[in-house]
Amino acid sequence: MNQRNFALLLVGTIGLGAFTWPLFISSASQVQNSGHWLFLLLLPLVLAVGISAISHDRIDVRAVALLGVLIAFATALRTIGAGQAGIEPIWLPILLGARVFGREFAFLLGTLSLFASALMTGGVGPWLPYQMLAGAAVAVGAASLPKCKGRREVFLLASYAVVASLAYGLFMDLQFWPWLGGDTSIAYVAGDSLTNNARHFFVFHASTGLAWDVPRAIFTAFLILTLGAPIMRALQRVNRRAAFITSERDFQRAEIL
Repeated sequence: MNQRNFALLLVGTIGLGAFTWPLFISSASQVQNSGHWLFLLLLPLVLAVGISAISHDRIDVRAVALLGVLIAFATALRTIGAGQAGIEPIWLPILLGARVFGREFAFLLGTLSLFASALMTGGVGPWLPYQMLAGAAVAVGAASLPKCKGRREVFLLASYAVVASLAYGLFMDLQFWPWLGGDTSIAYVAGDSLTNNARHFFVFHASTGLAWDVPRAIFTAFLILTLGAPIMRALQRVNRRAAFITSERDFQRAEIL
Protein backbone atom coordinates (compact mmCIF):
# COMPACT_ATOMS: atom_id res chain seq x y z
CA MET A 1 0.00 0.00 0.00
CA ASN A 2 1.51 3.35 -1.05
CA GLN A 3 1.59 6.42 1.16
CA ARG A 4 -1.36 8.11 -0.54
CA ASN A 5 -3.69 5.14 -0.07
CA PHE A 6 -2.45 4.71 3.48
CA ALA A 7 -3.22 8.36 4.24
CA LEU A 8 -6.77 8.00 2.91
CA LEU A 9 -7.26 4.77 4.88
CA LEU A 10 -5.95 6.43 8.03
CA VAL A 11 -8.33 9.37 7.70
CA GLY A 12 -11.20 7.00 6.97
CA THR A 13 -10.46 4.95 10.08
CA ILE A 14 -10.17 8.02 12.29
CA GLY A 15 -13.33 9.46 10.72
CA LEU A 16 -15.30 6.30 11.42
CA GLY A 17 -14.13 6.40 15.01
CA ALA A 18 -15.06 10.10 15.25
CA PHE A 19 -18.64 9.34 14.25
CA THR A 20 -19.15 6.19 16.35
CA TRP A 21 -17.13 6.66 19.54
CA PRO A 22 -20.10 7.82 21.68
CA LEU A 23 -21.57 4.33 21.31
CA PHE A 24 -18.62 2.77 23.12
CA ILE A 25 -18.01 5.03 26.13
CA SER A 26 -19.19 4.52 29.67
CA SER A 27 -20.31 7.91 31.00
CA ALA A 28 -21.92 11.16 29.93
CA SER A 29 -18.98 13.19 31.25
CA GLN A 30 -16.70 11.52 28.71
CA VAL A 31 -19.03 12.58 25.93
CA GLN A 32 -18.85 16.20 26.99
CA ASN A 33 -15.09 16.34 27.54
CA SER A 34 -14.06 14.40 24.46
CA GLY A 35 -16.24 16.42 22.12
CA HIS A 36 -14.10 19.54 22.52
CA TRP A 37 -10.89 17.66 21.77
CA LEU A 38 -12.46 16.02 18.77
CA PHE A 39 -13.42 19.38 17.27
CA LEU A 40 -9.88 20.69 17.78
CA LEU A 41 -8.24 17.65 16.19
CA LEU A 42 -10.43 16.88 13.20
CA LEU A 43 -10.03 20.05 11.16
CA PRO A 44 -6.19 20.19 11.30
CA LEU A 45 -6.08 16.47 10.53
CA VAL A 46 -8.20 16.84 7.40
CA LEU A 47 -6.17 19.82 6.19
CA ALA A 48 -2.86 18.06 6.89
CA VAL A 49 -3.86 14.98 4.92
CA GLY A 50 -5.04 17.20 2.07
CA ILE A 51 -1.68 18.95 1.91
CA SER A 52 0.06 15.57 2.01
CA ALA A 53 -2.05 14.37 -0.93
CA ILE A 54 -1.04 17.40 -2.99
CA SER A 55 2.63 16.87 -2.17
CA HIS A 56 2.73 13.18 -3.02
CA ASP A 57 0.69 13.57 -6.20
CA ARG A 58 2.75 16.51 -7.42
CA ILE A 59 -0.42 18.40 -8.36
CA ASP A 60 0.70 21.52 -10.15
CA VAL A 61 -0.77 25.00 -10.19
CA ARG A 62 -3.22 24.11 -12.96
CA ALA A 63 -4.71 21.29 -10.92
CA VAL A 64 -4.97 23.56 -7.89
CA ALA A 65 -6.67 26.20 -10.04
CA LEU A 66 -9.22 23.69 -11.30
CA LEU A 67 -9.81 22.50 -7.76
CA GLY A 68 -10.50 26.10 -6.76
CA VAL A 69 -12.98 26.53 -9.62
CA LEU A 70 -14.91 23.41 -8.64
CA ILE A 71 -14.93 24.43 -4.98
CA ALA A 72 -16.26 27.88 -5.92
CA PHE A 73 -18.94 26.25 -8.08
CA ALA A 74 -19.95 23.92 -5.26
CA THR A 75 -20.04 26.83 -2.81
CA ALA A 76 -22.29 28.85 -5.10
CA LEU A 77 -24.63 25.89 -5.52
CA ARG A 78 -24.88 25.38 -1.76
CA THR A 79 -26.17 28.91 -1.31
CA ILE A 80 -29.07 28.00 -3.59
CA GLY A 81 -30.27 25.01 -1.63
CA ALA A 82 -28.81 25.70 1.82
CA GLY A 83 -29.81 22.15 2.77
CA GLN A 84 -33.51 22.92 2.95
CA ALA A 85 -35.65 19.77 2.58
CA GLY A 86 -32.68 17.92 1.15
CA ILE A 87 -32.27 20.22 -1.87
CA GLU A 88 -28.47 20.23 -2.02
CA PRO A 89 -27.04 20.77 -5.53
CA ILE A 90 -23.55 21.04 -4.01
CA TRP A 91 -23.14 17.31 -4.51
CA LEU A 92 -23.29 17.57 -8.30
CA PRO A 93 -19.81 19.12 -8.85
CA ILE A 94 -18.34 17.12 -5.96
CA LEU A 95 -19.43 13.75 -7.37
CA LEU A 96 -18.65 14.57 -11.00
CA GLY A 97 -15.27 16.14 -10.23
CA ALA A 98 -14.35 13.24 -7.97
CA ARG A 99 -15.31 10.72 -10.64
CA VAL A 100 -13.18 12.35 -13.33
CA PHE A 101 -10.04 13.34 -11.40
CA GLY A 102 -9.47 10.47 -8.98
CA ARG A 103 -9.35 9.78 -5.27
CA GLU A 104 -6.75 12.27 -4.02
CA PHE A 105 -8.36 15.14 -5.93
CA ALA A 106 -11.76 13.85 -4.70
CA PHE A 107 -10.62 13.97 -1.08
CA LEU A 108 -9.59 17.60 -1.38
CA LEU A 109 -12.70 18.53 -3.34
CA GLY A 110 -15.04 16.94 -0.80
CA THR A 111 -13.44 18.41 2.30
CA LEU A 112 -12.71 21.90 1.01
CA SER A 113 -16.08 22.32 -0.74
CA LEU A 114 -17.90 21.66 2.52
CA PHE A 115 -15.52 23.96 4.39
CA ALA A 116 -15.72 26.88 1.96
CA SER A 117 -19.48 26.61 1.52
CA ALA A 118 -19.98 26.57 5.29
CA LEU A 119 -18.07 29.84 5.56
CA MET A 120 -20.23 31.34 2.81
CA THR A 121 -23.58 30.20 4.23
CA GLY A 122 -22.86 30.72 7.92
CA GLY A 123 -22.82 26.99 8.59
CA VAL A 124 -19.72 26.95 10.77
CA GLY A 125 -20.07 25.00 13.99
CA PRO A 126 -18.90 21.85 15.79
CA TRP A 127 -20.60 19.80 13.07
CA LEU A 128 -18.38 21.20 10.30
CA PRO A 129 -15.41 18.78 10.68
CA TYR A 130 -17.90 15.91 10.51
CA GLN A 131 -19.42 17.34 7.34
CA MET A 132 -15.95 17.62 5.82
CA LEU A 133 -15.09 14.02 6.69
CA ALA A 134 -18.42 12.77 5.36
CA GLY A 135 -18.03 14.88 2.21
CA ALA A 136 -14.56 13.44 1.65
CA ALA A 137 -15.90 9.90 2.05
CA VAL A 138 -18.67 10.54 -0.46
CA ALA A 139 -16.23 12.01 -2.99
CA VAL A 140 -13.59 9.29 -2.58
CA GLY A 141 -16.31 6.66 -2.93
CA ALA A 142 -17.39 8.17 -6.25
CA ALA A 143 -13.80 8.17 -7.49
CA SER A 144 -13.40 4.51 -6.50
CA LEU A 145 -16.41 3.14 -8.41
CA PRO A 146 -15.72 0.55 -11.14
CA LYS A 147 -15.08 1.91 -14.61
CA CYS A 148 -18.00 2.02 -17.04
CA LYS A 149 -18.69 3.51 -20.44
CA GLY A 150 -21.41 5.69 -21.89
CA ARG A 151 -24.73 5.99 -20.14
CA ARG A 152 -23.82 3.15 -17.77
CA GLU A 153 -21.32 5.49 -16.17
CA VAL A 154 -24.04 8.05 -15.50
CA PHE A 155 -26.49 5.48 -14.16
CA LEU A 156 -23.81 4.01 -11.91
CA LEU A 157 -22.97 7.43 -10.50
CA ALA A 158 -26.67 8.29 -10.03
CA SER A 159 -27.21 5.01 -8.18
CA TYR A 160 -24.19 5.73 -6.03
CA ALA A 161 -25.56 9.23 -5.34
CA VAL A 162 -28.70 7.69 -3.85
CA VAL A 163 -26.73 5.41 -1.53
CA ALA A 164 -24.18 8.10 -0.62
CA SER A 165 -26.88 10.68 0.12
CA LEU A 166 -28.63 8.32 2.52
CA ALA A 167 -25.33 7.33 4.15
CA TYR A 168 -24.26 10.97 4.51
CA GLY A 169 -27.50 11.80 6.30
CA LEU A 170 -27.21 8.77 8.56
CA PHE A 171 -23.68 9.62 9.69
CA MET A 172 -24.47 13.29 10.20
CA ASP A 173 -27.43 12.29 12.36
CA LEU A 174 -25.12 9.96 14.26
CA GLN A 175 -22.74 12.77 15.22
CA PHE A 176 -25.66 15.03 16.22
CA TRP A 177 -27.78 12.51 18.12
CA PRO A 178 -25.66 12.14 21.33
CA TRP A 179 -25.96 15.88 22.04
CA LEU A 180 -29.76 16.00 22.04
CA GLY A 181 -30.19 14.86 25.62
CA GLY A 182 -33.60 14.18 27.11
CA ASP A 183 -35.19 11.04 28.49
CA THR A 184 -37.10 9.49 25.61
CA SER A 185 -37.15 6.19 23.72
CA ILE A 186 -34.90 7.67 21.03
CA ALA A 187 -32.40 9.48 23.27
CA TYR A 188 -28.75 8.57 23.54
CA VAL A 189 -27.82 6.90 26.84
CA ALA A 190 -24.10 7.04 27.60
CA GLY A 191 -22.87 3.71 28.89
CA ASP A 192 -25.92 1.77 27.70
CA SER A 193 -25.41 -1.33 25.58
CA LEU A 194 -24.52 -0.96 21.91
CA THR A 195 -27.71 -2.81 20.96
CA ASN A 196 -30.00 -0.45 22.89
CA ASN A 197 -28.28 2.70 21.68
CA ALA A 198 -28.28 1.44 18.09
CA ARG A 199 -32.02 0.78 18.33
CA HIS A 200 -32.63 4.25 19.77
CA PHE A 201 -30.55 5.84 17.04
CA PHE A 202 -32.25 4.12 14.12
CA VAL A 203 -35.67 5.07 15.46
CA PHE A 204 -34.45 8.66 15.82
CA HIS A 205 -32.95 8.67 12.33
CA ALA A 206 -36.03 7.16 10.69
CA SER A 207 -38.37 9.61 12.39
CA THR A 208 -36.35 12.77 11.72
CA GLY A 209 -33.44 12.54 9.26
CA LEU A 210 -35.08 10.62 6.42
CA ALA A 211 -37.28 13.63 5.65
CA TRP A 212 -34.08 15.33 4.41
CA ASP A 213 -32.10 12.31 3.25
CA VAL A 214 -34.62 10.86 0.80
CA PRO A 215 -35.20 14.18 -1.05
CA ARG A 216 -31.43 14.72 -1.13
CA ALA A 217 -30.93 11.30 -2.69
CA ILE A 218 -33.65 11.80 -5.32
CA PHE A 219 -32.58 15.35 -6.18
CA THR A 220 -28.88 14.49 -6.51
CA ALA A 221 -29.59 11.46 -8.67
CA PHE A 222 -31.88 13.56 -10.89
CA LEU A 223 -29.17 16.19 -11.39
CA ILE A 224 -26.62 13.54 -12.35
CA LEU A 225 -28.99 11.82 -14.77
CA THR A 226 -29.85 15.08 -16.51
CA LEU A 227 -26.55 16.99 -16.34
CA GLY A 228 -23.92 14.38 -15.54
CA ALA A 229 -22.88 13.26 -19.03
CA PRO A 230 -22.14 16.70 -20.58
CA ILE A 231 -20.42 18.00 -17.46
CA MET A 232 -18.19 14.92 -17.18
CA ARG A 233 -17.25 15.17 -20.85
CA ALA A 234 -16.29 18.81 -20.32
CA LEU A 235 -14.22 17.93 -17.24
CA GLN A 236 -12.47 15.13 -19.09
CA ARG A 237 -11.51 17.51 -21.90
CA VAL A 238 -10.06 19.90 -19.33
CA ASN A 239 -8.31 16.96 -17.70
CA ARG A 240 -6.53 16.01 -20.93
CA ARG A 241 -5.72 19.53 -22.11
CA ALA A 242 -4.32 20.61 -18.75
CA ALA A 243 -2.03 17.53 -18.79
CA PHE A 244 -3.22 16.19 -15.45
CA ILE A 245 -3.02 12.68 -16.90
CA THR A 246 0.41 11.22 -16.31
CA SER A 247 0.14 7.63 -17.53
CA GLU A 248 -1.48 5.46 -20.18
CA ARG A 249 -3.63 3.88 -17.49
CA ASP A 250 -4.93 7.28 -16.44
CA PHE A 251 -5.62 8.17 -20.08
CA GLN A 252 -7.71 5.03 -20.54
CA ARG A 253 -9.63 5.86 -17.40
CA ALA A 254 -10.36 9.37 -18.66
CA GLU A 255 -11.93 7.95 -21.82
CA ILE A 256 -14.84 6.31 -19.97
CA LEU A 257 -17.50 8.26 -21.84
